[in-house]
Amino acid sequence: MTGICSGRVAVVTGAGRGLGRAHALALAAEGAKVVVNDLGVGLDGAAETDGPAQRVVDEITALGGEAVAHGGDIATTDGAASLITTALEAFGRFDTLVNNAGFLRDRMLVNLDEDDWDAVMRVHLKGHFLPLKHAAAHWRAEAKSGRTPQARVVNTSSGAGLLGSVGQGNYSAAKAGIIGLTLVAAAEMGRYGVQINAIAPAARTRMTEHTFAETMAAPGEGGFDAMAPENISPLVVWLGSAASTGVTGRVFEVEGGRITVMEGWRPGPTADKGNRWSPAEAGEAALGLLAASDVPQPVYGTR
Repeated sequence: MTGICSGRVAVVTGAGRGLGRAHALALAAEGAKVVVNDLGVGLDGAAETDGPAQRVVDEITALGGEAVAHGGDIATTDGAASLITTALEAFGRFDTLVNNAGFLRDRMLVNLDEDDWDAVMRVHLKGHFLPLKHAAAHWRAEAKSGRTPQARVVNTSSGAGLLGSVGQGNYSAAKAGIIGLTLVAAAEMGRYGVQINAIAPAARTRMTEHTFAETMAAPGEGGFDAMAPENISPLVVWLGSAASTGVTGRVFEVEGGRITVMEGWRPGPTADKGNRWSPAEAGEAALGLLAASDVPQPVYGTR
């Protein structure tokens, strides 16, 4: 198969359904050979009996592409390391990592158990860190051996990580952490030929179709389905290809036919007394600065 990813090997985590499945199919359609990772769990992370990764592999091969399934737990060292091993053993190289795996355990903060906090942090944040760590180690070794790669990583954050989301303190914190991880990794790995970016997608998946049921509903026959997960994948494919040379450390919000570059934290109005403030002075200065600043966007769930 030909396309902008022809000759590349991509790994996609959480690729058995939803966004991950769409990314895997789109990468394959553009010529990539794909490692389809999925642990095969329910929305809350509990084990299921079916094998969604193999079904996606079968879809890709039926369309003339090449793919293999990987069922390891990418939030463990062994599972994450075996992602890279699987790609190298199956296809002889490894070029693109798409970190996508995740699930929800939504609760208001006062009802959020420690186990639910830890579980979401483990899959989303640790499940980004470990594959990225092992991929980066491989690519650094390649660069030090004189084979500087054109490597790409696409991490998956969320509007909840950018703005917060009511009832999703664990998820929002994990997704914000992914943005921080993306920025650091991009700065560290650029010298080795690795570009690392993040997306904040809005699409209909198992995690959103009930939480935001009205927003995620499919349109009537013939209408543009703005919430289809396939709308997100073209940017992921481009970011995962050599065509995106020079783009790193950036965050893109993607929804329907819209792509937005998110500009993140930057200094706003400031005041400097040149000496220590009293509490009353600090409060007066802060109120003045707030009056001169932009009003923040509303938290998800309060619109």
